[in-house]
Amino acid sequence: MSDEVRYERRGAAAVLTIDRPARRNAVDGPTAEALEAGFHRFEADDDARVLVLTGAGGVAFCAGADLTAIATLGPRLESEGGPLGFTRLTPSKPTIAAIDGWCVAGGFELALWCDLRLASETSRLGCTERRFGVPLVDGGTQRLPRIVGQGRALDLVLTGRVIDAREAHGMGLLTEVLPEGRSVVDRAVELADELAAFPQETMLADRAALLASFGHPLEEGLALEARSGPATYRAAQQGAARFADGQGRGASGVRG
Repeated sequence: MSDEVRYERRGAAAVLTIDRPARRNAVDGPTAEALEAGFHRFEADDDARVLVLTGAGGVAFCAGADLTAIATLGPRLESEGGPLGFTRLTPSKPTIAAIDGWCVAGGFELALWCDLRLASETSRLGCTERRFGVPLVDGGTQRLPRIVGQGRALDLVLTGRVIDAREAHGMGLLTEVLPEGRSVVDRAVELADELAAFPQETMLADRAALLASFGHPLEEGLALEARSGPATYRAAQQGAARFADGQGRGASGVRG
């Protein structure tokens, strides 16, 4: 890790923070390398059940690629992880973006990489690389339409317009919008603990089936989903027994 990317454990969450506030947390080559290292550290950390990705300083989540150091990102264009670190890798566990401030260009693509996105009400999001002739190469063209639909994705990608948190929430881009004064990272860690309280084997199997089957015909998707049935049958039996004993009712979690 580097001084500009921090990895810290908070409960069940691994919090990965881009700490370059003077550059609005824009990512250069060394920062991308550190982000990829943080991703692999999370994957290897069995006690870390959710990754929370955020930016330091309260002004920006991430402004994307550091265009003043674009040459340092060139060698990563064909890397396994992707230009900004890990955008071409699929995590095996849930991920949450904690957005406070500007979330634009490649930073927007980093947020799209996450399963869930929480944002402060003053946050702004958009594909602003359109203005500079920089392409979306960190998964944005693929993940954005999967989240908001092709029509809305084309609107954002073609125009490069910046939207506020309320509009982003309305189109399903954001999971939650937090009022001013509420810490987005604290809420993300709280949500991570909620996810960690569920029995993990079946939750992760459901997540994997959902991600793997997207875009496939229904029959193929159902076949992918069905594969997890036998693999998680014992866990399902244990969960059913806990339910019969009165656990997990009334929307309460059961740590697994």
